[in-house]
Amino acid sequence: MTRSTAPFVARGEQVATLLAAVRRAASGEPGLVLLGADAGVGKTRLLGHTAQLATAEGATVVVAHCVDLGEIGLPYLPFADALLQLVTDGPAEVAAAVASRPALRRLLPAGSSDPAEPVGGDEQAERLQLFDGVAAVLSAAGRPGAPLVLVLEDLHWADASSRDLLRYLVARLRTEPVLVVGSYRADDLHRRHPLRPVLAELGRHPRVERVDLPPFTPDELRAFTTALAGRPVPEETLRRVVLRSEGNAYFAEELLRAPTDLPGTLADVLRARLEQLDPQVQRLVRAASAAGRRVAEPLLRAVVTGPGAGPEHHAAFDATLRDAVAHHVLGSEDGRIAFRHALLAEAVYADLLPGEQVSLHRDYLQAAGADPALATAAERAHHALLSHDQRLALVASREAAREAGRVLAPAEELRHLETVLRLWPGVPTAADDLGEERVDVLLAAAAAGGRAGLAERAVQMAREAVAEVDGSPAPRDRATARRVAALRTTLARHLLGAERVDEALRETDRALAGLDPGGTPDADRAWALATHARAALNSDLDEQAESAASAAVEEARAAGARDAEADALISLAMLVVDDATRAADLLGEALRRARDAGDVTTELRCTYNLGANRYYAGALDEAAAIISAGLDRAASAGLTWGPYGVELRLLQDIVRYARGDLTPPPASSDPGPPRAAAVVAGVQTYAAVARGDADAAGRSLELLRGPHGDTMITLIAGGCSVDALTWSGRLDEAVALAHELLDEIGRVWSDYFLGGIWLSALGIAALADQAAADRLAGRDPAPRLETGARLLNRAVVTADRGRPRGGQLGPEGRAWLARAHAEHARLTGAADPETWRRATEAFDYGYRYEHARTRWRWAEALVASGDRDGARVQAAAALADARAMGAAPLATALADLARRARLDLPGVATAGGDVLTAREAEVLALVAEGLSNRQIGERLYISGKTVSVHVSRVLAKLGAGGRAEAVAVAHRRGLLGAGPGGRPAGTAPSDGRGSPG
Repeated sequence: MTRSTAPFVARGEQVATLLAAVRRAASGEPGLVLLGADAGVGKTRLLGHTAQLATAEGATVVVAHCVDLGEIGLPYLPFADALLQLVTDGPAEVAAAVASRPALRRLLPAGSSDPAEPVGGDEQAERLQLFDGVAAVLSAAGRPGAPLVLVLEDLHWADASSRDLLRYLVARLRTEPVLVVGSYRADDLHRRHPLRPVLAELGRHPRVERVDLPPFTPDELRAFTTALAGRPVPEETLRRVVLRSEGNAYFAEELLRAPTDLPGTLADVLRARLEQLDPQVQRLVRAASAAGRRVAEPLLRAVVTGPGAGPEHHAAFDATLRDAVAHHVLGSEDGRIAFRHALLAEAVYADLLPGEQVSLHRDYLQAAGADPALATAAERAHHALLSHDQRLALVASREAAREAGRVLAPAEELRHLETVLRLWPGVPTAADDLGEERVDVLLAAAAAGGRAGLAERAVQMAREAVAEVDGSPAPRDRATARRVAALRTTLARHLLGAERVDEALRETDRALAGLDPGGTPDADRAWALATHARAALNSDLDEQAESAASAAVEEARAAGARDAEADALISLAMLVVDDATRAADLLGEALRRARDAGDVTTELRCTYNLGANRYYAGALDEAAAIISAGLDRAASAGLTWGPYGVELRLLQDIVRYARGDLTPPPASSDPGPPRAAAVVAGVQTYAAVARGDADAAGRSLELLRGPHGDTMITLIAGGCSVDALTWSGRLDEAVALAHELLDEIGRVWSDYFLGGIWLSALGIAALADQAAADRLAGRDPAPRLETGARLLNRAVVTADRGRPRGGQLGPEGRAWLARAHAEHARLTGAADPETWRRATEAFDYGYRYEHARTRWRWAEALVASGDRDGARVQAAAALADARAMGAAPLATALADLARRARLDLPGVATAGGDVLTAREAEVLALVAEGLSNRQIGERLYISGKTVSVHVSRVLAKLGAGGRAEAVAVAHRRGLLGAGPGGRPAGTAPSDGRGSPG
């Protein structure tokens, strides 16, 4: 960064904040500091001073800048600058990181000389690889105790792709020794400035810190001017500087350097100082101002010396440049000529007459035309626009769009293409100059808009492309009709991206009408049919979708269009609702076609759907193998956190849990971006609840109530919260939350979303625990029964109407429906082992945890019905499984059941030691809960009279005069063990305070 000759004073608070962030990064806590201040207040001086201090502490500091080119952006410019510095001067780890990530070649100079690489159909995947590569390089450049500090100056000029990459880095970095510091002009951020929403979003992240840099106070300005002048300035001068500078350090510095009459505005001050310079220096400075704050020295030399300059001209340029540097007007910044402050560049440029500005831009354009290596296409387009050369601006903008596409910057690509379209009417030779028609530019703009996430803009461009050809006054021949049809298919795909399904269906109808069936095999017709199938599928027109998809597969195979074939096969697989094996075969075939076509995203999409197919078919081992292979493929392609990489990760955790692996996942240094991390955290809550993690309920509720805006997170975290609340005895909360989730998710998805069966079963389970507590306490459980009946009806109707596309409910859905019926029987007070047998067998397809949990309830029902031997068999098997899985609450509940029902189970110790018998300890534990003799008898399946005998014996053995004293003595002597959730041993989990769902 350009070093000011001015001294550094004050700013102790800000320096301390920045150095604290550097030290946190050194200890493995990365972050972003956003430094905002008005122009001239001293951001660069503060960053330079802090950089020196950080370097002295062992940090590596890299400074990069954003550039103001108006509407013309240079994609990723600050990050490309930083990468170049790190590759040139960084450690060997940086070179290794770059070598292992080919996508980074797009941002490095070696890649700029390569021919433009075509962007495949999966730009999002490639862009993610590029972002991941930048993060990897930054991580490799730092090390514990010696972090990388990346300074990005002038973020208010950052292009859209750089803003996206900055947001990605904030989400991506977790334990890397990296600190990013971004500065911006607060006074430039008008209400619609594109940086404003980015700052608001970043400001909510816990690793982001905002630092405001205020103007100097009068005392600080006194210290500053004294240090600058080398002695105290006269009080009158200081007073006027304080008044006119308003604490702005740069303005104060210029006022002190200005003539003694102290002009009143900054522009006047700068103009007065520049007028003292040699005319040749003034000419050089004015020429530099037309390039912005910074300009490459060879380009400025070419502009100033002109074409055909001899050695004497270059010598004069060198002398003039040295003079400008000596007068503190220009300096060096990252290998470029730079104004000492952006305000100075702006003031010089604003002082030029309009004709002078146009002439200078024309000089830049001429210099770049003579040697294209001197400027990028975007820079040439910028100067062409400002020199009013529409033809050159059009050509350069089209080239700049291709460069933006090559570096995966779709927002900038779209902006350049929109410039081309805007200039097109004023350039009669546009088609000849570009070698393409306007419709081609429209299609390119639509594609860029789609990749940039601007679906509606993409639709607008694609629709205009259709109108361009369809509305042409030229006679409509067969070739034109076919082209219009192909354009309509493209429009339909963009409409699907914008979720305008009905319009997409109409456009594919019109596209197919313009393509002759039965002729030569045609890729256009294959894509029209495949797109029509997707639109029909999304409109629930299954018969129409199946017919179109089948025809698309046939047409695509005949035409050799493997990508269209894979697309159609996926649609067919989604329609095969009654034959999971056939659907899996279709997905496997689609997967092979996607691999043949080299389409990694479609390959991962097929892999995910295939894994999900096997999971929902109950083939969990097969699903696990498919998912593992898919995750390996995603990692090798740098798509771990791409859409289908995330989906595969979620499915993997679900399958692990269902198969009984409740162990916490290994700690990851890359938990992913916030949305992905939140969904993964939600899925991992399944196992946390089953393990009995103390914070499971708190974690799931925090995730549920957090600012995620994702209905899938609501379902997963919400259902796990209901389950966790039930285990911890917070039954009223569990029931209320189950109803809340059913209503909320039903409004977003549909009244009969399949997850509603799971939520209904969990809600009935909590109600059953409440009803059991009511009966023990002598309360009427009728209100619980009414609520439970409604929830059961909800589950039954959902199973009937919410079946996937009219097909059969899968094994998991059938199992949860059986559990809902069994829980409802428990709610009514019926000891019905048969309902629990059916539920247990339904979960026996491989859902190990739920199989053990329903087996526990089956054993409980068998005890109540008098089948103690059967109960012992089921309880022993469930207990062995619970222990093997590490399902602590379930294992404790089974041990409690064994003690209450006096079932002899392996490893279940009796309570009471040598003082109390096992039964006496059971009775005392229930006395501690305040239960009456009758309630204790119901709990332990004995008479109230027998309970009275046990209580009398306990009082005698403990020497207690009453029940309360007996409990206190037993606690002091450690005779009351701990049950689930910290309750005294013997507390029955179905008492309404600790029962699992």
